Amino acid sequence: MDNLRSLVALLARRAAERPDDRAYVFVSDRGAEEASLTFRQLHEAATALAARLAASAQPGDRAILVFPPGIEFMVAFLGCLIAGIIAVPMMMPRRNSTRDSSAAILANCTPALALTTSAFALRSDLRERFAQENIRWIEVDLSEADGATVDLPEPEPDDTAFLQYTSGSTSEPKGVMVSHANLLANLEMIRIALGNTRQSTYVNWVPLYHDMGLILNALQALYVGATCVLMAPNTFMQRPLGWLRAISHYRAEVACGPNFGFDLCVSRYRADQMDGVDLSSLRIALNGAEPVRADTIARFIETFAPHGFDPRAMYPAYGMAEATLLISGGQRGGCHITRSVSRAALQAHAAEAPADPDDAQIVVGCGRALRGEQIAIVDPEHRVRLSADRVGEIWVSGTNVAHAYWRNDAATREEVNAKIAGEDGRWLRTGDLGFLDVTGEVFVTGRIKDLIIIRGINHYPQDIEHTVQSQDSALRENCGAAFSVSDEHGEESLVIVQEVERTARHTIDTTEIKGQIREAVADSHELFARHIALIRPGALPKTTSGKIQRKLARRLWLDGGFEEIS
Repeated sequence: MDNLRSLVALLARRAAERPDDRAYVFVSDRGAEEASLTFRQLHEAATALAARLAASAQPGDRAILVFPPGIEFMVAFLGCLIAGIIAVPMMMPRRNSTRDSSAAILANCTPALALTTSAFALRSDLRERFAQENIRWIEVDLSEADGATVDLPEPEPDDTAFLQYTSGSTSEPKGVMVSHANLLANLEMIRIALGNTRQSTYVNWVPLYHDMGLILNALQALYVGATCVLMAPNTFMQRPLGWLRAISHYRAEVACGPNFGFDLCVSRYRADQMDGVDLSSLRIALNGAEPVRADTIARFIETFAPHGFDPRAMYPAYGMAEATLLISGGQRGGCHITRSVSRAALQAHAAEAPADPDDAQIVVGCGRALRGEQIAIVDPEHRVRLSADRVGEIWVSGTNVAHAYWRNDAATREEVNAKIAGEDGRWLRTGDLGFLDVTGEVFVTGRIKDLIIIRGINHYPQDIEHTVQSQDSALRENCGAAFSVSDEHGEESLVIVQEVERTARHTIDTTEIKGQIREAVADSHELFARHIALIRPGALPKTTSGKIQRKLARRLWLDGGFEEIS
């Protein structure tokens, strides 16, 4: 792959070398195949679309990709790359929602084109949300491939391939300018770290507008020449065990998802629905996109080992859009690493052995820096490098790190062109807190902007949220937010907003549960939860990858935007 200059060249190579092998398969909510494309068909469809795009826009123009789940997204994405159009993957806007980030993304990228399917192009609400004077809608159809050719120059390595907008979990979304060189570098890093080959079939439910779904699943499969089986995110959310059944059916080696996805598989486990399911083919069960929890891993292994799941396949990892995707990971077949550290020491930015069992907290290692990359732990205020087992901001340097945000010079200077004091080189500031052990293993402990500081003590919100959700089965897992607000005297106090399971909304004793929560938080974190809001399912704001938007939750709470269950 060393002589490849772009993803366009990669696609052409796959079509020439393996024309009749299946590139992508889309399965329905019941597991039936609805559509598939070979590498040759994929190349032809993308090339035919590129010819239409080239007649409608200029190289460097932006095209938003607004698609329901399916293979059409990949045709659109690759067609944009062939035509030199900068693709902008976007989440399908929710009906009657004011919380999605589409307006901010449109204002920033000013697209010339909007690509979608013929069915969705008819939706009036969709056109209204993207109403712009000069935007042109183009419908993408899998059957349009007609052997068309297009005489366009191949992109240069430093040309922007697409804009990956950040999740907006702690700030407004920013458009990461991902170049062809960034993509090829990170795809090779991923191939080496995961040990993938052309036999490494993927099964993916993560949305393709999200970097994990697009790069770690769909594009990595294209890179190594493997088949990627796609399923709708809603299919997974409603029937998570269908993901595991598809892994068994297609004898997949690789499956990736955020931590809550593995939790969901465990919570929805039914022995009768797993009858005949064999997970022994799975070599990489990559857990990332949010803090990886040791108890999630343990419960998943315990639940699915009887169905052939190999504990060595569990693969905690760490990544973000500004690094194209993957930043750290282990080796195929290696065991995941956990470490018991002092909760009190973590609050003082150190990773030390716990003083007693009550002080212990288990953290999960997310692997080491990938080949050709460096990771440093840096004091975010003084910008000096910290030693092993000191907690600071995670900084990254490598050919996979993007050079800029789209039309955001201030954030570019501050976040992707940062300098470590006394050193040369360009670094990405991740905004994440963590530490390296003496072997270089990365442990992620939280987000700087989410950190709760009360009476001078640091508290990680995800730990408080986990304590809350462990108190009663009526409290939804991965659906709570902890943050602080200032009172009239300027002192910080703790607020907890927590969703309640739909089946328990009308039967729970809210006074009793709030008492349990306050007692548990006081015992585990030495904090008083002054305000607790129990809310209906789905009311808590999340990013497209399922991360809790604590900053937005805080604003909604202050504005009285949550309707509490009484």
